Amino acid sequence: MEVTVPTTLSVLNGSDTRLPCTFNSCYTVNHKQFSLNWTYQECSNCSEEMVLQFRMKIINLKLERFGDRVEFSGNPSKYDVSVTLKNVQLEDEGIYNCYITNPPDRHRGHGKIYLQVLLEVPPERDSTVAVIVGASVGGFLAVVILVLMVVKCVRRKKEQKLSTDDLKTEEEGKTDGEGNAEDGAK
Repeated sequence: MEVTVPTTLSVLNGSDTRLPCTFNSCYTVNHKQFSLNWTYQECSNCSEEMVLQFRMKIINLKLERFGDRVEFSGNPSKYDVSVTLKNVQLEDEGIYNCYITNPPDRHRGHGKIYLQVLLEVPPERDSTVAVIVGASVGGFLAVVILVLMVVKCVRRKKEQKLSTDDLKTEEEGKTDGEGNAEDGAK
């Protein structure tokens, strides 16, 4: 069984959030055998507290910490066992574990989400400086390449002119030894 969850979820304090947890199984969900546990850990070394269970029906444990703020929002028949946490508080920050058992699958699936609670939305990064630097460097490189191409073209034309002049000089200088131009020379 494969469980899919985001590793980190950043949420604004006071907002509602969905803790997504989906799974893949080779077997269809049999509600009589299927089981689900959502747990909460304040830290990675802290003990887990059961938040919500599914054993033939949803059992919301209504921990004092969460009260009525945890709500099952998934659909096990569609391999979705997500929950919604309403009015997120700073104390809700921590690790949320999603455990799934779907017999006859032998292995229990596990997903782990770290919920980070933000006091305010982080400002968007201003990339103006990066764009200016990138454009300047790109422009400089384009000018250098253009100059190199012009220099190469000028050199090639000079070489062609020199070789053409040398050919003309050679052809003009061809004589039969008595100062008369050889036949075939222009």
